[in-house]
Amino acid sequence: MNHKLKNKVAVITGGNSGIGLATATEYARQGAQVVILARSQEKLDAAITHIGHNACGYLGDVTDLASIKSLYENVAKDFGKIDIIFSSAGVFAPTMLEDTDETLFDQISNINFKGAYFTVKYAVPYLNKGASVVLVSSCLNEMGAEGGALYNATKAAVRSLARSLTPELVKIDARINVLSPGPVETPIHTNRGLSEAEASDVWQMFADRLPAGRVGNVEEMAKTALFLASDDSSFMYGSDLQADGGMNQVRW
Repeated sequence: MNHKLKNKVAVITGGNSGIGLATATEYARQGAQVVILARSQEKLDAAITHIGHNACGYLGDVTDLASIKSLYENVAKDFGKIDIIFSSAGVFAPTMLEDTDETLFDQISNINFKGAYFTVKYAVPYLNKGASVVLVSSCLNEMGAEGGALYNATKAAVRSLARSLTPELVKIDARINVLSPGPVETPIHTNRGLSEAEASDVWQMFADRLPAGRVGNVEEMAKTALFLASDDSSFMYGSDLQADGGMNQVRW
């Protein structure tokens, strides 16, 4: 195997499930020391067991800025400088304008946007030269959808971060780019309260509309995340890589 991330240190938020967990597993398989952030010991232990090797983690939450700071302090103490940041902590909660109160607005914004912003901010003192920062957005960052105003706006904000933070990170010889998945089968819909059958219907609805003819899987996203983290993407700065099955590229 070509270990593209050999001797690299990778920090992943949202690394206990979905795309984050698949990416953590792929990074470890490619030789990186993976460090994940999880909100409970149970989730942390399960993720580390799943990854299987080259993995450890700390308890924390991206909405708790003190825990982000503590994460980086612990990583620096245990492993030294950081080579990769993969910011994938996020929540999907469609909501109509009339049903959105301040509490829900703050919850989604704090996880999806504020969390990503400070995940990058507090990482800067600990980044190695040549570091790669990858933010997870969504192909919805360029699309409008009824009930998606709040979620889509937070993902558009994440995409914008890579553009505006690029000049700042270049000063420390680091890159920042965005991975924007389309519909990818994860627990995202059951996590918001849908039954397994209801979630299956949602995935099928997307599959029927996508040029790919199916929804994506987390392993495909992990391979794309590997490209962005490795030197294979060394000429990409502030870019948005849309792995979306054609959702935002072709209107059927």
